[in-house]
Amino acid sequence: MEEFLLNNYNLLTHSVEAMAALTGLLLFKFYKNTKAKYFIFFLAYLTICDFIGGYTKLVYPDKFFHFLIGTLIQKNYWFSTLYWKIGAIMFFAFYYRKILRIDSFKSIIKYTSYSFLIFSVIYVLIHWNAFFNSFFPIISVLGAIIVFLCTVFYFIEILLSDKILTFYKSVNFYISFAIFIWWLIITPIVFYDNYGAYEVGVSKKDFNYLRLRSIIYLLANIIMYSTFTFALIYCRPKLTND
Repeated sequence: MEEFLLNNYNLLTHSVEAMAALTGLLLFKFYKNTKAKYFIFFLAYLTICDFIGGYTKLVYPDKFFHFLIGTLIQKNYWFSTLYWKIGAIMFFAFYYRKILRIDSFKSIIKYTSYSFLIFSVIYVLIHWNAFFNSFFPIISVLGAIIVFLCTVFYFIEILLSDKILTFYKSVNFYISFAIFIWWLIITPIVFYDNYGAYEVGVSKKDFNYLRLRSIIYLLANIIMYSTFTFALIYCRPKLTND
């Protein structure tokens, strides 16, 4: 089973990711008048960016992007940092400001997310060369804190309102649950992300870690995107005539 998951890592990841995005687009008519439409756009954005980020598979002497060998963008650390570690966090801050009702919660998310963006830009500029060769754990951890703030505020709102009676019918509940669990699982291992930068001379111990890390990421992705797909189908609103 482990070998199957590792050998089909990219296929499985792209499949569940595309499944969630395609489900959202197919059911868009149900969500076009709700805030969830922004989340569907986000899923499509992730699918496209993840596909683009796979350009590194073609950066070899006999591949299409061979001319990128030796350049700053030979690896996609920079792209992953931009579209996921920064871009995704800013989207969640935007999205939860749309769905939360308590003004103080929305203000906290607004100012913390803007501070995170400013800090991330400055940090990248200061560590410009490392931006193209490694991930930045500090950005990942700060981003996780913002995600936790967003989801915890959402759960608190549910507990403080009568939505607690029908929470299982809300697509936002499943979205919040999925991203909370994903970041809870992934955040502790972001400090070791840069192990992936070593392709030569990897010790046996490091190699075993990379296998474990891949399994964790894959299972977390499958759970998260499968939850998104289920939520979009199960929680779709009823269509009404104008």
